Amino acid sequence: MSEKMESRRPARGPMGGPPGMHGPAEKPKDFKNTWGKLILYCKNYMPVIVIALIIAAVGTVLQIIGPDKLKDMTNEITKGLPALINGQPVVGAIDMDAVVNIAILLVFFYASSALLSFVQNYIMATVTAKISKNMRTGISQKINKLPLKYFDKTSYGDVLSRATNDVDTIGQTLNQSIGTMVSAVTMFVGSLIMMFYTNWILALTAIGSTIIGFVLMTVIMSNSKKHFTAQQEGLGEINGHIEEVYSGHNVVKAYNGGKAAKEIFEGINKTLYDSGWKSQFLSGLMMPIMSFIGNLGYLAVCVVGAVLAMNGTISFGVIVAFMLYIRLFTQPLAQLAQAAQTMLRTAAASERVFEFFEEEEMADESEKAKKLANVKGDVEFKHVKFGYDKDKTIIHDFSAMVRAGQKVAIVGPTGAGKTTMINLLMRFYELDGGEILMDGIPTHQTTRENVHEQFCMVLQDTWLFEGTIKENIKYSKQGVTDEEVITACKAVGLHHFIRTLPDGYNTVLNDQASLSAGQKQLLTIARAMIQNAPLLILDEATSSVDTRTERKVQEAMDKLMVGRTSFVIAHRLSTIRNADMILVMKDGDIIESGNHVELLEKGGFYADLYNSQFEVQQAI
Repeated sequence: MSEKMESRRPARGPMGGPPGMHGPAEKPKDFKNTWGKLILYCKNYMPVIVIALIIAAVGTVLQIIGPDKLKDMTNEITKGLPALINGQPVVGAIDMDAVVNIAILLVFFYASSALLSFVQNYIMATVTAKISKNMRTGISQKINKLPLKYFDKTSYGDVLSRATNDVDTIGQTLNQSIGTMVSAVTMFVGSLIMMFYTNWILALTAIGSTIIGFVLMTVIMSNSKKHFTAQQEGLGEINGHIEEVYSGHNVVKAYNGGKAAKEIFEGINKTLYDSGWKSQFLSGLMMPIMSFIGNLGYLAVCVVGAVLAMNGTISFGVIVAFMLYIRLFTQPLAQLAQAAQTMLRTAAASERVFEFFEEEEMADESEKAKKLANVKGDVEFKHVKFGYDKDKTIIHDFSAMVRAGQKVAIVGPTGAGKTTMINLLMRFYELDGGEILMDGIPTHQTTRENVHEQFCMVLQDTWLFEGTIKENIKYSKQGVTDEEVITACKAVGLHHFIRTLPDGYNTVLNDQASLSAGQKQLLTIARAMIQNAPLLILDEATSSVDTRTERKVQEAMDKLMVGRTSFVIAHRLSTIRNADMILVMKDGDIIESGNHVELLEKGGFYADLYNSQFEVQQAI
């Protein structure tokens, strides 16, 4: 039901509609507020997440205790090393029992830490997978609640990018970065406490050598935030461009638009490259900078520790412990920097997702009591007024009465409002004034779903999904038997063709299935027959087929129209000469109405349209 657009034009309404902006307009980013929304969204899983983070913190604490025990082990070993007493070497006795006991304790600590890390990773992987699943489900449900005017201004690719790239980014961050950040903070604070507990002089030495790391980390984070935001927006834009160009690649090639499309792509891609390169480069600076800071810390601790050891202030085991604490102290800084960069990118992704969730939805209609049932097919338009924008009215004062079973043709020049009237009839858009009644009941007093149930449709652009022929014909209709499907296909003249296929009605329609435009159109007519709704809409249903196929399609549509109120939009006026009523539209208003003969006798606008087409056909 959508018209595909080439190049960078946005998607349109279900049956045409106004062009709009490409993607949502930019607005200031509030990362703190966005993370608040993300935490609130995950509130049902927060207890489990908190447990996982506590487990991660406990596992990190066990690692922090390790260097202190290694200090004790080193001191036990140094007691047994040769020493000089009065210039003579003396060999002490190493307490192996003490060394073994410390070693066993260390193995227990490190093994427990690894086990807790495994449990934490398992919990977070499970929870984040569920959160990502819920987000995608939420986006899918939100799509069904959005008014079509949203899609008039937003490309399909941008919406898809929110459901794929942005949700994946959020899931990866929740799975990896949150746990890493908690472990890093625990490691950083814990190692800092243990360093002061072991020796305050060496602790200050280690801190002093890493201050430069904090400064650099802050500068890099503040500069990379904007690049992560630009990267996520660029991914949405490039997805939208590729989807549009690929869906209309035949048109692009036919009009030699490949060069222009390539230039547009390269422009978007270059912008995405710049933002991606800068964000990744700045993120990549963290590890080498922190590695340098760590090595500088080793050097400072060795020099100061040597002086203190010579003075007898500390033991050799303290220096060994501090060499490990330097690694435990500087490593979290790099991890924090990396996690912070990822969280910035996640904030940008989350903002796009929640921006989508917060889009204005169609009004809730669950309390509407009136229901269309056993509809005969009487339709009345009463002073209908509508504009896609409030200040630009395109349907000014539309009134018409259609009786059940009548075939109504709507004709007029491009932009007259023909397709817009059908969109309003099906409540794809809400009226600005007047009302549309079906069997005397205003359609705005019933639910949209109830209105949609009264229609079957055959459009110019055939829509088939990847599935069997049978599934495509039964689409969204429950309780349809195979015999009913076969009957519908016989009625439209498709049964023999389907029988020639290797799998018959179970043939899967995909890229490998070769169907002509006429065969696809006949399938959609069979689908409409299966829907068996009291009203029928035909929108340029034969405009994309050849003359011979048009005859077959027209015959199938004639069968479909029997007993139904039919609204036909056609540019080929020869196809609607037998219509019970022809509504001639111009500039959003009905300027003439009547049957074919009556309108020709009037010699008005319709007669001019019809005669001009007839003259063109004669000339051909």
